Amino acid sequence: MVQSKDSSEVNFKIPKIKFTKLFINGEFVDSVSGNTFETIDPRNEEVIARIAEGNKYDVDLAVKAAREAFDNGPWPRLPPKERRRIMLKFAHLVLEHVEEIAALDAMDAGKLFSDVKTSEVPNVAEVLCYYAGAADKIHGTTLKMSSEIQGYTLLEPIGVVGHIIPWNFPSQVFGYKVAPALAAGCTMVVKPAEQTPLSALYYAYLAKQAGIPDGVINVVTGFGHTAGAALSSHMDVDKISFTGSTEVGRLLMQAAATSNLKPVSLELGGKSPFIVFDDVDVDKVAPLAFTGAIYNKGEVCVAGSRLFIQEGIYDKFVKKLEEIAKTWVVGDPFDPNTRHGPQVDKKQFARVLSYIEHGKREGATLLTGGNALDRKGYFIEPTIFINVTDDMKIAKEEIFGPVLSVMKFQTVEEVIKRANCTKYGLAAGVMTNSLNIANTVSRSIRAGVIWINCYFGLDPDCPFGGYKSSGFERDLGMEGLHKYLQVKSIATPIYNSPWL
Repeated sequence: MVQSKDSSEVNFKIPKIKFTKLFINGEFVDSVSGNTFETIDPRNEEVIARIAEGNKYDVDLAVKAAREAFDNGPWPRLPPKERRRIMLKFAHLVLEHVEEIAALDAMDAGKLFSDVKTSEVPNVAEVLCYYAGAADKIHGTTLKMSSEIQGYTLLEPIGVVGHIIPWNFPSQVFGYKVAPALAAGCTMVVKPAEQTPLSALYYAYLAKQAGIPDGVINVVTGFGHTAGAALSSHMDVDKISFTGSTEVGRLLMQAAATSNLKPVSLELGGKSPFIVFDDVDVDKVAPLAFTGAIYNKGEVCVAGSRLFIQEGIYDKFVKKLEEIAKTWVVGDPFDPNTRHGPQVDKKQFARVLSYIEHGKREGATLLTGGNALDRKGYFIEPTIFINVTDDMKIAKEEIFGPVLSVMKFQTVEEVIKRANCTKYGLAAGVMTNSLNIANTVSRSIRAGVIWINCYFGLDPDCPFGGYKSSGFERDLGMEGLHKYLQVKSIATPIYNSPWL
């Protein structure tokens, strides 16, 4: 592993923080309590800004604004082509401000500036454009009734939606949730993670500039146990869409059930298997396997953190992984040479290091890494364990850090069984040149998305979500739009019709 420059040596002009207040009913406002909290730069552990700390009373105000905008405002009643036009303008404004937004996420989350600038923020615009194109294609069906009744269905917006956004992809998931809800005609309250509030506030500002009416998008910054809990249990919120941990997902379901039985969409944790068969080119697949686990410092719900390698190429593959790790550059996310930056905050930093210690104690062999960097900030070396068994903590639990567990297998049947031996079911990677193996394994693994000879193959048209404890319902694709719509059936008698 190689260290990049210290943050004080990186020549990048950090933008001024423009938005730190709550965004409610089209205006930036202080919290009712007047309280604020610090958002911390994980590169250097310094305060970036103080952010308005929303609580139950602020959520009440935001939901009230969203409810008024839904029940009496223009957004749900606009001709779909007008919603499309405004959403396309919103996308255009996102692209105009891509560098500034990317800098906010790089500072707030420790994400690589280059990745956020070239991929994640442009993806927000792409998803807005995708769902803008769907806004005028929302329609029901004509039913063939068995008696003298004419029947048809309507698809109607579900109402006021609460979006709870994670800290690992604050821009990308904002787009995944807000864009289809807008296209459906919903209004919403967005609660970004307390670790990464800055970009959501900036998107709210751009939404207003694009012409989205007041009250349609509201952003309440604050903590999960206060603002998030108030949103999920609110009696006037019609749906919750959440991306985050499985533990918090359970709490949200309980809150929804004990309030107004609102439907909940959950995209939760993962412990994804990355399966490599012995017919592949090791030099091509090993970098993909390493990146599949270590990308974004391992803070990825679909990280391929359980690497299964068939025994015929195991030794060669492990040697290649070790070579890659030695040249991997860890450091300031604004340095163009850096491959991964700091963990998002002190808590996550400590959590990842504790899992590394668990791996050592349980008897796994530390191949590379295993340490924090000797510098200010929350930096951890890319860490690879070999001789890992399926019952070890590092092989069973989601770490959400740059830690890869490597395991050996012999047969197709064996690896399918081991890959499925997890409470999670979000994603999997299958690397093989055999079409028969690819088909068998991809159809046998219980996960929401299977990538064959690729990884992180996400697209606006490709539904994304999990099985088992990885959640239910889908983001992206038309499935990502339909979860914000209600089906209404309408029937009326017909008399003296020549046909039914």
